[in-house]
Amino acid sequence: MRVAYLIAGAGGMYCGSCLRDNRLAATLIEQGRDVVLIPLYTPIRTDETDVSQRRVLFGGINIYLRQKSALFRMFPGWMTRMLDAPVLLRMALRLAGEHHTDAVGALTVAMLRGEEGPLRSELDRLIASLRPLKPDLINLPNLLFAGLARRLRAELGASVVCTLSGEDLFIDQLPATYAAQTDELIRQRAADVDGFLSPTSYYAHYATERFSLGDAKVHHTPLGIRTGDFADPDSATWREQNDDRPFTIGYLARICPEKGLARLCDAFAILRRQGRKCRVRAAGYLGAADKKYLERVLDELRQRSIDDGFEYVGSVSREEKAKFLRSLDVFSVPTEYREAKGLFVLEAMASGVPVVQPDHGSFRELVGATGGGLLYDPGDAEALAGAIARLMDDQQLRRQLGHSGRAAVQTDFTDKVMAEATWSVYRQYAGKRSVGRDAND
Repeated sequence: MRVAYLIAGAGGMYCGSCLRDNRLAATLIEQGRDVVLIPLYTPIRTDETDVSQRRVLFGGINIYLRQKSALFRMFPGWMTRMLDAPVLLRMALRLAGEHHTDAVGALTVAMLRGEEGPLRSELDRLIASLRPLKPDLINLPNLLFAGLARRLRAELGASVVCTLSGEDLFIDQLPATYAAQTDELIRQRAADVDGFLSPTSYYAHYATERFSLGDAKVHHTPLGIRTGDFADPDSATWREQNDDRPFTIGYLARICPEKGLARLCDAFAILRRQGRKCRVRAAGYLGAADKKYLERVLDELRQRSIDDGFEYVGSVSREEKAKFLRSLDVFSVPTEYREAKGLFVLEAMASGVPVVQPDHGSFRELVGATGGGLLYDPGDAEALAGAIARLMDDQQLRRQLGHSGRAAVQTDFTDKVMAEATWSVYRQYAGKRSVGRDAND
């Protein structure tokens, strides 16, 4: 069975979906599976070895211009191929804004219209590029690509499945008119997709209800990480060796309002008012559009005279990430939205660090399954501070939660577990359509 795994580049930033999809494809390839990882929109960025093809299909510059201008749709093929060059895509994205404007909404709707919209010729190019691969199954990156499924199935004779990845957050930030159109088009176009794969049970149920996907077509394929890169707390004593340092609260995610860094800093301020010796270390991608947000967070800390206890270390490599996590006593990314995945939670747990997360979205599921942390009432900085204070006061509880989380991740949330569950679903669907090739390979 050959799988064409399509992955949507995130414009040069570390993205949980890209990290997960690249790791999944890499593990499947390591297991001898016939998988080709193909970037769409832009090149991907990952903190592990990038196993995607260099050539970008459905390039972001081309689809934007085709959606905007009927004249551009008549440009010769050599020009469109030139605009898909990775160097040009990276350059354009550095200059582009990150806000959800009408232009982004219009492009989203155009994508979902598929062959019935202005991107038909770009879809033809995608099909022509995939045809020599002769895939038995095609994995779409998320529901925003559901408009491609009908033509892909018809032209390539392949089954089409789609990863569910938290599309609701993106859609809900679109202008209202486009958000409504997007929801309706997904409901229509989802009928063209054979099956859906969700990294958490929570999001499987949520997406099924919101987008009318049909229970029988949605499968939970657990989120997984490569655990070997993260430290074993039983063989390291960094926490005990540094008793004179402040209790360290860590944040590792994109720096943006929806991830909740400001909420964490509010909790930090409460802890400092209580006279507690603690600090916050934050890491993660910071885009140009969110620099003012970070400045506002820092201004708040300065006004409270506690900015000496905050450190932003920037975007980190995988080696730096492991080192960063080893510096923490507790971990929290208090998202303002219901998280569909939660890769950062698994990485913290794999490092033996207990987590404190809002009791919503995937966090209830991940913390419940691992025993690796505490939950608190979402949106309540006092409750967040209280949960962190509990761990500050109880070293035995911290160690217990850290050990439980790490043991559970090593057993149930590894990349191998994720790969086996995913391949099992692939076999189920590819077996229905593949011809002349063993669908169980």
